[in-house]
Amino acid sequence: MMMIVSKAWSLQQKKTHEFWKFPTLPFETSAMPASTKHKSSCANERGQRNMASLKTNANRMAERPMLRMRGSGAVIRFLCFIALLLGSIRTSDATIVATTDKTAFPPAGSGQLRHWSPLLGALEGDEAGLVRAIYDRGNSTFLWSSQGRPTQQARAVIGILVAADTFGLEPDDYAANLLTTNASQLNSESSQTQRSQFDILLTRATLRFISNVHYGRIDPRAGGFELAESRNDLDIVTTVASLASSLNVGEVVATAEPHFYHYALLKSALRFYRLLAANSGITKLTPGGNRSLHLGDHYMGAQVLRELLVAERDLSETDAEATGQTLDAALVGALKHFQLRHGLTPDGTLGPSTFTALSTPMAQRVRQIELTLERWRWLPAFTVAPIIVNIPEFRLFAFNTTADRAASILQMPVIVGQTYPSKRTPIFVGALKYVVFRPYWDVPRSITLNEILPALRVHPDYMQRNNFEIVRGEGDDSPIVKPTPEAFAALAAGQVRVRQRPGDDNALGLIKFLFPNAHNVYMHSTPAHQLFLVSKRAFSHGCIRVSDPVALANYVLQKAPTPWDESRIVAAMHDDKSLRVELRESIPVFILYGTAMATEDGQVQFFDDIYGHDRKLEALLSLRPVNGLVAPR
Repeated sequence: MMMIVSKAWSLQQKKTHEFWKFPTLPFETSAMPASTKHKSSCANERGQRNMASLKTNANRMAERPMLRMRGSGAVIRFLCFIALLLGSIRTSDATIVATTDKTAFPPAGSGQLRHWSPLLGALEGDEAGLVRAIYDRGNSTFLWSSQGRPTQQARAVIGILVAADTFGLEPDDYAANLLTTNASQLNSESSQTQRSQFDILLTRATLRFISNVHYGRIDPRAGGFELAESRNDLDIVTTVASLASSLNVGEVVATAEPHFYHYALLKSALRFYRLLAANSGITKLTPGGNRSLHLGDHYMGAQVLRELLVAERDLSETDAEATGQTLDAALVGALKHFQLRHGLTPDGTLGPSTFTALSTPMAQRVRQIELTLERWRWLPAFTVAPIIVNIPEFRLFAFNTTADRAASILQMPVIVGQTYPSKRTPIFVGALKYVVFRPYWDVPRSITLNEILPALRVHPDYMQRNNFEIVRGEGDDSPIVKPTPEAFAALAAGQVRVRQRPGDDNALGLIKFLFPNAHNVYMHSTPAHQLFLVSKRAFSHGCIRVSDPVALANYVLQKAPTPWDESRIVAAMHDDKSLRVELRESIPVFILYGTAMATEDGQVQFFDDIYGHDRKLEALLSLRPVNGLVAPR
């Protein structure tokens, strides 16, 4: 603190020096809590970093009015505002750390503000600058109190922060309990310091909340999601300032949320599953033994199973009136419905996979919803109808409009990359530009080294049997090299490459869809149609195999320079030559990862975390582990 005072007085003596006009907050230094005085010291490293950040931000705001500071009163006002931004306000149950260092997040559950969005920081400057800009817009000293008492808007905003868990966020991240306590204690006899502390704390908490609910809590790239560009599609300063005067703060908050229909459906599902999670014993089923159970088999846990399936709306209450200890027809039908919702083979059998899904704690389902809501916030609003692939769902969605409504979406099963780290389908955004009929398969070098060359050592005719050929060069017209031992040595050295000729047995099938990217991932058909009968379809080396290539081609080629229909597509797929069609307008492709999905018919679907990305995101968000006893908050 003394360092700040010393610097402030030193700067005051430079009569030609001008400062930015920080909000004029009428502090009384005699009323400042001792803890604030001591904890605001700039002697520590974090304080020095934050002071530098504030000065940098001030330099960026050159168009703002300036005010020469005169007299000790101005110095004190400047000093106290800085102290509030840089220091901490300690109470009996929480400590609020104000920091513009976006990597120094407080620990989970500490009641501290955290998860400052790196996207927001990059777009609009540091937190202190945003707070400064919000107060610049106001006509009064205090945004959130009048005549010493919290305004109606302040109480409404605090109520939303207390209920942050309904958004899939954590109330502790926004000091919800501390703000509730402070609001209840604020009255006409409160000091200016108390009012100022309350005001800035609520402004900062609201700023964080609006940022998190719109952009998400972390940089998507840290979560393994490669966005093409940073977003700047929300005037967060105006949004927060408007909350302080709005007659309906809920409507203002809603404008900051993602406007996807399925985001809203999933948010509603979150409330339902929190209620289910309140009963921690609902998923504690009796094991079925060492064998799978079928229709008519005896099962001691049949009644508890009925109760669970009724709670999740897989079994009607009328069908649940049976009291027997066997898997009757109604139970088997409900199991099939449950299996469909969880990406399992809908055979009505109570086997290991189904039992695992049934006995997964509802708190874990809540967590899956929370993490998927976070990923929805990473997405920009669609300006062009996109194609989306949801990896854990093994499903493709081709939109006919920018609205995410099922009636206007072409859907189909897909096959994605294996669960080995080197063979996973990456999460990224691309632009589909080309369709290739009867494509060559240019074998990736990793497959050449790890699969083809070892096979050649055992089966010299492997190349011929699988329609492979060795070529020198990168294009389709590259010269062919005879498969000799010398050619194999050149292949091992990377001097030539392997490709598979077009045909019915080509690994890419008869058509591929190219959206150029650094991962060399694309969509294509496949001769292995039987794999689509399997519920868990992680079989590829990273590319995406589509189950209905003709339908997808018919959708994509609407953007081709000349008209295409199904008959022309089928003819091109079975022609004797390759054909490349360039689209007149590219189609956005989003390769996404969400393990929970709410559908328009009221169902909620859950999928396995096949790549472990949910666990990774939990760690990045510093979320408490799910213990199955209570719903995570």
